[in-house]
Amino acid sequence: MDELKIPEAWRVLRIQSELVDGIESLARLGGAVTIFGSARIKTDNAYYDEAMRLGGILGKEGIPVITGGGPGIMEAANRGCYGTATASVGLNISLPTEQDPNPYQNVSLTFRYFFVRKFMFVKHAVGFVIFPGGYGTLDELFEALTLVQTSKVRPFPIILLGSEYWQGLVEWIKTTMLSQGCIEESETHLFSVVDDAESAAKIILQHARMLQAQEIAE
Repeated sequence: MDELKIPEAWRVLRIQSELVDGIESLARLGGAVTIFGSARIKTDNAYYDEAMRLGGILGKEGIPVITGGGPGIMEAANRGCYGTATASVGLNISLPTEQDPNPYQNVSLTFRYFFVRKFMFVKHAVGFVIFPGGYGTLDELFEALTLVQTSKVRPFPIILLGSEYWQGLVEWIKTTMLSQGCIEESETHLFSVVDDAESAAKIILQHARMLQAQEIAE
């Protein structure tokens, strides 16, 4: 049915059903790492290789990987984790130019609403890794930074992988945004920049172990 023709009350129920289904489907997932990046990156790209390696490292450490379920970086991360005993999760989205979900998902959900899907990306996150990408990738990056900045979520590592790609944005944040007083100096440290899967995994694993130690202490 055309979304615009659905009565408002029924749209609320549809949103509710997506939330319930997503929460129930991932209830036993535990702490996971959400990996973002362009759907347009091909299999012969170096970033594809890094994303696949990162998925494999995390999967072998027992940390589930969550992606948007599509091709490119998402496929690579799912693919790396898929070969392990750990869940490889794809949170797909219905779009007018819909692409098929990648085949490397143990758990595959499809959402109609972006904001419900974005909630699920964050709910189980013990870290975000942001590979080179476009508008959607930037959207997820800045939402994560905002949530951590405003203490709406427990702080978790936000990692930009690929210093060459992210250099211009990072410089703008640390000069223009900071110099204009739009952010504080401490807020320039809410993210890290690395160049390989091993460095990203090291940050994630340190954070995950810290959380485990805190849970034991409590």
